[in-house]
Amino acid sequence: MNITIRRAEKQDCPQLLELIKELALYEKAPQEVTVTLEHFEESGFGENPVWWAFVAIDTNTEKIPGFALWYIRYSTWKGQRMYLEDIIVTEEARGKGIGKLLFDALMEEAKEKKYKGIVWQVLEWNEPAINFYKKYNANFDPEWVNCSINL
Repeated sequence: MNITIRRAEKQDCPQLLELIKELALYEKAPQEVTVTLEHFEESGFGENPVWWAFVAIDTNTEKIPGFALWYIRYSTWKGQRMYLEDIIVTEEARGKGIGKLLFDALMEEAKEKKYKGIVWQVLEWNEPAINFYKKYNANFDPEWVNCSINL
């Protein structure tokens, strides 16, 4: 596998959505993926994009074995921060350094944009992901409780 990292393009969206569905299956919530391809494309590549992504391309097959999608989060205490919504590497491609390549690209982007940091969530049972983030000396905050409202 020969991997190149580049910014996502609109034509990547069908493959990205398949990876999102694979992640949802891994996280035991496949029914939770309700976004349509059209909405996903418009949200990333329409007139007012709200997300950006890096993709890992296998240059031998032109397939995408992984990607990292983020948006800007504003903290009244810290200012603009990158919010990593998802970093996904297919099960068959894990352990090959793709996650590191994607995470390093995110960190470089955050530094270039002068964001004040990167924040994300990880499921408490996802030990492989937790161990991956520990390699970056990530801070794990036990105080905050996640909240959401579905409309």
